[in-house]
Amino acid sequence: MSILEMKTATVTEKGQIAIPRDIRRLGGFKEGTKIVIIAFENRIELRSLKQFSEKMFPALASEKSLAKDWLTREEDEAWKYL
Repeated sequence: MSILEMKTATVTEKGQIAIPRDIRRLGGFKEGTKIVIIAFENRIELRSLKQFSEKMFPALASEKSLAKDWLTREEDEAWKYL
């Protein structure tokens, strides 16, 4: 994979960065675009949510957000004999 463009950004106190305009254009990021942040062992990728199929959405859900539905008596009861 070849590099198309390289820019720098500064992380703010809140952990925010501004994506440089040239990079936003390359990635198709417009104001209001939802992005997915993917952390690998040796890199971090930003991708538009539109690049993911519905099959990938469960991978985007965090354990914390799912816990409210999974950590219930009803769930425990449903799974106890499996």
